[in-house]
Amino acid sequence: MDAAERLISYCQIDTQSDPNNENETPSTKKQFDLGNLLVKQLKEAGIKDAKIDAHCYVYGHLPASRGIKCKTVGFIAHMDTAPDFSGSNVKPRIIRNFNGRDIKLNDGVITKMNDFPAMKLLKGKDLIVTDGTTLLGADDKAGIACIMETLFFYQAHPEVKHGRIAVAFTPDEEIGCGTKYFDVKRFDADFAYTMDGGTVSELSDETFNAASAEIEITGFSIHPGEAKNRMINAVSIAAQLHCLLPAEMTPEHTEGREGFIHLGYLRGNTEHAEMGYILRDHDSAKLKAKKQLVQKAVEYINEQQGQKVAKVVFRDAYRNMNEVLRKHPQASRIAAKAMKELDMTPMIEPVRGGTDGALLSFRGLPCPNLGNGGGNFHGRYEYCVIQELEQASLVIRKIAELVSREE
Repeated sequence: MDAAERLISYCQIDTQSDPNNENETPSTKKQFDLGNLLVKQLKEAGIKDAKIDAHCYVYGHLPASRGIKCKTVGFIAHMDTAPDFSGSNVKPRIIRNFNGRDIKLNDGVITKMNDFPAMKLLKGKDLIVTDGTTLLGADDKAGIACIMETLFFYQAHPEVKHGRIAVAFTPDEEIGCGTKYFDVKRFDADFAYTMDGGTVSELSDETFNAASAEIEITGFSIHPGEAKNRMINAVSIAAQLHCLLPAEMTPEHTEGREGFIHLGYLRGNTEHAEMGYILRDHDSAKLKAKKQLVQKAVEYINEQQGQKVAKVVFRDAYRNMNEVLRKHPQASRIAAKAMKELDMTPMIEPVRGGTDGALLSFRGLPCPNLGNGGGNFHGRYEYCVIQELEQASLVIRKIAELVSREE
């Protein structure tokens, strides 16, 4: 079985996580279906200590080749798929020698190059795509596939020397809980990589700083015919509040290193309304400034109403992992060197989002993110480039080789 075949087999197992189940990990029991399979395959690959715990975290270690003494490097991927789109009954298919033109997924769904112009650069590659009714699941089963491909390679080629390698597969990453019960001590690595990016040359050692702002507005409902100077329309006030925030700071108007304030939901009626924002910025000072903008908008609304009708609660989610990784540059340096030795040009870019590696880095496990060949994640247009999936396995092997050479 090669990497593409592994990916296709994993994609056909439904592992979608559930954002509405906050009390259980994993949020869906079906994630154990893949987790148990991976434990079996890890043992087949010679990982004698492969285990799955009660929360569906899979751990295993490949011992160092005889005579090799070096740091332990880890590789991590998540098993769940996004709740944004169906992950049930996935039917992947392979397009050989992609011609660079629109892809007909089914009679009613077409991947149009005008919508995804970057895909034109994939001309001549082999792609794994969906049938247009589900997502694919390359996010992040491609990460699992390239890790497993590496381990089976070492089993077939014991002459290839390497240091000790730690492996983990996690649940619930797509709903922000991928590290909730991650046992850093049990994983036992000096540094690691999440194999959870896009193009294989991607190397990300910087993420957003992230926070949420939850706003509650209390209104006063009365019959509209008797409402003058009495009604306080909570949902109308919510709309006013949103308009106080800078339109140029919304996600649809930002890119690169520009942060944003994103209204995720607004629900309510005359008597009560709730608003949920996510705030993001690579610069912690700028994130703080965004919180202040939201706070000032809430205070202005209360002043206009002459009473406290709105209140806001801020919660920090994760921090920019570059705070840690710039103090521990070894992981990023080795990954970049590995790519260069494989004649690849590293694309070092900040992630416009977060990774499990961000949270793990602050828990003492420096953990940049690497790509595995996927794209158009979380929807029916998702794909994976087979050649890049195979290259991702080569990057893992090259990283392990470089680590084994270091003292």
